[in-house]
Amino acid sequence: MWIEKNNALTASFRFKNFAEAFAFMTEVALHAEQQQHHPDWRNVWNTVDITLNTHDAGGIVTEKDQKLAATISQVYNKYA
Repeated sequence: MWIEKNNALTASFRFKNFAEAFAFMTEVALHAEQQQHHPDWRNVWNTVDITLNTHDAGGIVTEKDQKLAATISQVYNKYA
């Protein structure tokens, strides 16, 4: 699901419709806030594209990114 490329983790998530994609983003936002690590993401209708890297570490992938990616994957599994 997650691909590490160009100093970032990226993944694309598909849903049944926009409302489901937005619900996913809302839940991810709550987890991201708790982890104090926020994704770069884009939503078009039923697809959410996410990129993670740690700006404070020079824009590379860190443990913070790995942890948030794992959390995002767990949230997505509720919809899959």
